[in-house]
Amino acid sequence: MTSTYAFKIFTADQWQQFEADGRFAGAPVDLADGYIHMSTADQLKGTLEKHFAGQDGLVIAEIDLSGFGDDLRWEVSRGGALFPHLYRDLPMSAVGTIRRI
Repeated sequence: MTSTYAFKIFTADQWQQFEADGRFAGAPVDLADGYIHMSTADQLKGTLEKHFAGQDGLVIAEIDLSGFGDDLRWEVSRGGALFPHLYRDLPMSAVGTIRRI
């Protein structure tokens, strides 16, 4: 079963631009891959360790997945696990709580 929430990790600069624009087209890796990478709660720690180790000023945003329809796909990635991938811009309206680390 897939969750109705996921998490997106932003650098401080990415978050600031997202707040200014009201939408997020993706980090460089997202743009290169053609979708916005997100993680479930269980995958979040591994994503932080693998892709954001040693970085300060990160923002973890809880994303409500319920309004994305076919633009959201659960696809096999790290360790054979299904990860949520968003094939469109992420609107600020989908963001719930945030945590700064």
